[in-house]
Amino acid sequence: MAGVGLYGDLVPLLVGGDPVPLPFRLESVRILPPEDEANDPELYGAITAEAIARAEVQAPERRRAIAMAVTSASPARGRPTSWSAAIDQLCFEEEQRRLIVLSAGNIGDDLMPAEHLTRNDLEAVDDPSQAWNALTVGAFTEKVDIIDTDFAGYAPIAPVGELSPRSRTSVVWDRQWPVKPEVVFEGGNLAHDGVLPGEPIDDLQILTTFYRPELRHFTTLGDTSAATAHAARMAGLILSARPELWPETVRALIVHSAEWTPAMRARIDACNGAKGEIQALVRRYGYGVPDLGRALLSTVNDLTLIVEDELQPFQREGGAAAKTRDMKLHRLPWPKEQLAALGAAQVELRVTLSYFIEPNPGERGWTRRHRYASHGLRFRVKSATETVDEFRARINQAARDEEEGAPAGGGEEWLLGTFRDRGSLHADFWSGSAADLAERDAIGVFPVGGWWKEKPYLERVDALARYALIVTIRAPGVDVDIFTPVEAALTVETSVET
Repeated sequence: MAGVGLYGDLVPLLVGGDPVPLPFRLESVRILPPEDEANDPELYGAITAEAIARAEVQAPERRRAIAMAVTSASPARGRPTSWSAAIDQLCFEEEQRRLIVLSAGNIGDDLMPAEHLTRNDLEAVDDPSQAWNALTVGAFTEKVDIIDTDFAGYAPIAPVGELSPRSRTSVVWDRQWPVKPEVVFEGGNLAHDGVLPGEPIDDLQILTTFYRPELRHFTTLGDTSAATAHAARMAGLILSARPELWPETVRALIVHSAEWTPAMRARIDACNGAKGEIQALVRRYGYGVPDLGRALLSTVNDLTLIVEDELQPFQREGGAAAKTRDMKLHRLPWPKEQLAALGAAQVELRVTLSYFIEPNPGERGWTRRHRYASHGLRFRVKSATETVDEFRARINQAARDEEEGAPAGGGEEWLLGTFRDRGSLHADFWSGSAADLAERDAIGVFPVGGWWKEKPYLERVDALARYALIVTIRAPGVDVDIFTPVEAALTVETSVET
């Protein structure tokens, strides 16, 4: 994992001759005991916290992406555990927010080719990968070429662009729990001869460094451990390029830059808009495969806006009661003239909202009295026919509906709809005409209830909640500059509604 975290897959680097810059460093802390000993499962969270503290005390000023591929089998089906709650608390700590990257875990049994995807959908991600605030990483693969003559006649289990054979998912979870994994990175493939279970041959794995270079330089790695190391490397590269970004924003950028491979996209398109089927596929693939270039750069026909902001979700109303306080309305500086000129040309809008929740001490439930999350945030985008006042009224109604358990509106025109409102990272996609998008020039972020509001005696009702909001418009296949007009405009206008 260290080699993948530093260099990625070594094959293209060894084939080329260019220098390999390393803009970040690597730290390592051991959390597994000697083989003849075992950690107490009730202490997994404390051991993880101590491991992170040992690294941080050596150099407190460093920005870090913390990666862990150690997992434990869990029957929780999405419910928080003491370990995942400890991860959530480590991410949330107000004195030092943290970006933590976790492996979704691997299917440990032998796999036959016919079981691919069926087994993946039935095998839920391991503990603590259900943590709301962590970035959970699954594995996909593009490795399908077998050239080793010792394996002539073998075939890869996973087709190109599909989920790696051992990667776990959250398809069988109850609907209210977060989407896990959020993203997938290269995790290699398995080969089979048509009779025996799949095996991880070198041609279908990631080439990396060996931990004892005095014996040999290279080895191979696969599954979600390799994918997690790839994700940590991307996080390190983003932090090196943009050290001022919040951990919530780095997580959002990785997810926001992800796209489904053609194989994944074909399955989603085959759903013909059936949201239940699409949701199951998102719980298998997350939001796709991230791309560093998309995370850091905008092109002339691909515009990304990033907002880092905060609001106060709740306030005391009198006595022990609390009520919802703030919402934020962001006016978006769309290049209206350029978009209007495109008329009926199809454009795409993508929105990602990322924030960290504070886990409820002692509560791991979902009902209103026993909510795990301190608060929730939601986003809604102004429609083309709404006035700003009508949009504000719709947001207020959406917040009331969710608090009362009524169906929340505002997702019908979007790919995922209100299914996106799970966990503490929300992403969705809209497509339509450029003229329509030109009038969708505002986005609202508003709070919904959590234990901060429902348990005011815990003295967190007045706490602030910060968030990262990323919005991208794309005009694929259209020769128009939508970047320059916005670059020349002023900063995004924000107003607070109480």
